[in-house]
Amino acid sequence: MIKIVISGYYGFANAGDEAMLSAITSSLQDMIPGAEITVITGNCSMTSANHNVKTVYRMNFLGIAAAICRCDILISGGGSLLQNVTSSRSLYYYLYIIRTALFFHKPVMLYAQGIGPVRGRKAREAVKRILQRVDVIGVRDADSQKELAAIGVTKPHIQITADAVLAMHPVDTNTGLYILKKAGVDGIRRRIGIAVRNWQNMTAYKDEIAKAADALQRRFDAHIIFIPMQYPADVEAGADIASRMKTRAIVLREPYNTVEFMSLMGCMDAVIANRLHALIFASIMQVPVAAVSYDPKIDSFIQLIGEKVCGTVDTIQADALIDAVSQKLQAGQIAPEVKARLNHLRRQSLHNACLALRVLEGKKNFRSDMEKDTRI
Repeated sequence: MIKIVISGYYGFANAGDEAMLSAITSSLQDMIPGAEITVITGNCSMTSANHNVKTVYRMNFLGIAAAICRCDILISGGGSLLQNVTSSRSLYYYLYIIRTALFFHKPVMLYAQGIGPVRGRKAREAVKRILQRVDVIGVRDADSQKELAAIGVTKPHIQITADAVLAMHPVDTNTGLYILKKAGVDGIRRRIGIAVRNWQNMTAYKDEIAKAADALQRRFDAHIIFIPMQYPADVEAGADIASRMKTRAIVLREPYNTVEFMSLMGCMDAVIANRLHALIFASIMQVPVAAVSYDPKIDSFIQLIGEKVCGTVDTIQADALIDAVSQKLQAGQIAPEVKARLNHLRRQSLHNACLALRVLEGKKNFRSDMEKDTRI
């Protein structure tokens, strides 16, 4: 039996990260039937129940070492693990997990990671020193590849794939309609979803989103619905913006699983978000998006699907959001070129599991084969 250990930001009720784990485990199980998967997590019971995997607590370092010692491969990802903007400690934590696998001479794969920003000479040297020794690096965008090159990572060959969540299939919208009905949202009025996070005690962007939501509600007689991608922090962020509005908004106040989130997004006519995986969920469900960026990962994804961000948390203006969402509502669907790009990204995302399988198969010409692979 193939034994796989997965390291990432799991078990913290973050919808995007939980969706990534679902996508990674399902892709690996499709590619490697019968594989035994152990996930390093912040909540063992929740991760085990939601993903049907074995678990080890993220601060149980002896347990982590034992799991890695027994495994056939360590997968680090997905998500933005190797960065020190949100926390410098987390960067060294994830590097430590990789070092543990290298100590036991286990293959290591970076799975659809978003790299950086990594700030500070010592931090960048640590990333370079450790990643030079891993077996394969899959990054979800070209910006991550450029960041690794700037850090000085020259081996192994870096594959540009796509975010792991993009491998997921659309889901039925009935679940989302039921959740909305419980919250008092029904009928034929248009629905605009908003998925935002708090960012560095900033409030100006919340005022602009509130102004835009008011204007869009009046212009289109639309329901404004705040969807919490991380519970309970995003409930607070959504309620804060709703309190700044002059018209009425709905704030969803419960935790949801991946299928429920995707179904909710599929019930929207447009989505405004500064949460990456809200943008990805909506795109998978063929719902047009308007992005407010707080991190390069937002810009990278929006560029990949052929769109433009409406602004950053520093610069966003209500008028930009109003114009962008109005155009998308009037069009009534995502643009054909965006749909084509999403289909391409799905194929790239599925290639992540193929890379893991190649490592496990131990192909003699593994690196040479990757360098010749022009499909990615």
